[in-house]
Order: sequence, then structure tokens, then C-alpha cells
Amino acid sequence: MTDHPTTSSETALASARRTLQIESQGLLDLSARLDDSFARVVALLLACRGRVVVSGIGKTGHIARKIAATLASTGTPAFFVHAAEAVHGDLGMITQDDVLIAVSYSGSGQELLTILPVARRMGAKLVAITGNPQSELAKLADIHLDGSVAQEACPLNLAPTASTTAALALGDALAVACLEARGFGPQDFARSHPGGALGRRLLTHVRDVMRQGDALPIVRAGTPVSQALEVMSAKGMGMTVVTDAQHRPLGIFTDGDLRRLIARHGDIRSLTVESGMTRSPRSINPDALAVEAAQQMDEQRLNQMLVLDQDGALLGALHMHDLMAAKVV
Repeated sequence: MTDHPTTSSETALASARRTLQIESQGLLDLSARLDDSFARVVALLLACRGRVVVSGIGKTGHIARKIAATLASTGTPAFFVHAAEAVHGDLGMITQDDVLIAVSYSGSGQELLTILPVARRMGAKLVAITGNPQSELAKLADIHLDGSVAQEACPLNLAPTASTTAALALGDALAVACLEARGFGPQDFARSHPGGALGRRLLTHVRDVMRQGDALPIVRAGTPVSQALEVMSAKGMGMTVVTDAQHRPLGIFTDGDLRRLIARHGDIRSLTVESGMTRSPRSINPDALAVEAAQQMDEQRLNQMLVLDQDGALLGALHMHDLMAAKVV
């Protein structure tokens, strides 16, 4: 190995394509090899009353951690236990109601071979993902999934590459099959990912981001335009809601309404807000998703929208900036 290795663009691209072709072929072979064992594992995971515990060590330990994370985020409660840590106490995390998935390409990892018999005595069900159906790990398991590949992408056929890709894809296949069987939908996914973009879009409602109470610019009908402008400037929404004596909205008076009023009348000092307000403004229910409000406002080219209850009473108002700040747009 040289101190400063170099390679041409053509050589690097050829290496990349060879790696991807080998790994792609491994996945195609894996797909063709799937049998009833896969369906039995899916049934086992769906019937699990505890948690799915995924374990491995080394490179396959990283894959096992990812499989556990994917299962957990798609409706199958799961967590990862490092095989070496399990030998030194973490085995206590496993109960008789759990399903243990052990990932090892050789099927001979000593740590896994140590914990599987103990987990079996506890009453847990065992699944092994290996590249050797005749391995001791495969024989210890209740169900074995064959994740073997014809060759690694590594030119020395040593570094786990195609084999770890196959194990990862097999874990994804299990997670997706369980997801579909459970009828796991976007709302369920959002609840598992409240901090992500999808979570914000599907869990944030209008009532969560609307302005209300003292933050809401409101004037009564008959208010001079000059006073309405003071309220608009103080509240920073670019509009004010115009209400009747029962606090029901009659309309809104916006920056755009002000410009149009000046264009028509010139001197507006004697006018009241009713002279230029937008009557029957667009509104939305507080229980609607914030993303729905954003879509409506975008389609109708609105910067503001009122929030009314089912009886038409004023609850709050939205500004497009509020929706942007909430990251739903």
C-alpha cells in the first residue's frame, strides 16, 4: 500500500459500478430465494406481545441496530442489544414475550451463540439471519433466514459489503411487510417522527399556531381607519379583524384594503374600516391541519386567514409567517 494512493476517474467509476452490480445481484438472488420462512418470521413479529430485540456484533451489529430502528419507526416495537453487552448483563432486557433476531453472516459469532440458548430458556422466540444455513446459529433458531451472497463487493472477498447490504435489505423487507400488515399509515408514521418534517405536517393543527387573545388585532365596526391602522401596526399581522358587538367577525381590513381605499378616496381620515374591509373573509376550523391552511392560503394568494369555530365565532387568525415559522411549509 503506497503512502499517497491515486486513481483515475475511470478506475474509480469502474470500481463503483462493480460494487453496485455485485450488491444488486446479491439482492436479486436474495429476492428469488425467499420462501415461507420469511412469512413465518413476519407472522412471529406481528404476534409478538413484547418487543423485537435485534442483536449482532461488528459490522452486522451496525446492521442490526438499523433494522431495530426501522422496525420501531414503522409500527413494530423494537430495540437493539449489542451481543457483547448482552453477555455482560444486557441480556436482562430480554423477556419471554420478546422475539430475538440475531444477525451474523458466518452464524458462528460466539457472543450470539452464548446468548441464544439463554434467551430460549427464557421463552423468547429466536430468528437468525445468517449466510450459512448449516451454521450453529441457524440451527439454534426457531426460524432461519438465508442472507447469503455469492461474493462480497470487496475484491479480497473479505470486508462485509454485499452481505451486510443483503442483511439490511432483509430487515427492511420484514419491517415493510409488518407495516403493511398492520395498516400503518402516514399518521402513525408521523407519531413516531414528531420532530421530522412529516411529523410537523401531520401533527400540527391550526389551533397550535394561530394567534389568539391579546395577540389578535381586533377593532369594532365603526372604528376610524386611523385607529385601525394603529392596531394593525401594534399587532404586526398586516390586518385587523372587524367585529360586531357580539364579537362576530364582519370582515378584515388589510394592508391591501388600505391601498385600495386610498386609491378610491384619497383622503381617508373621515372613513371607518367598513368602507374598505374585505367582507366574508376566508376562514378555517381550528382542528384542521396547519398544512391544509397553508395550501389554501397559497392557492388563494392570502397572507392571513381567520380561524372560526363551527358556529362562526372568532377564535384566532393565521398569518403565512406563522406557518413558515412552524415549518409546515
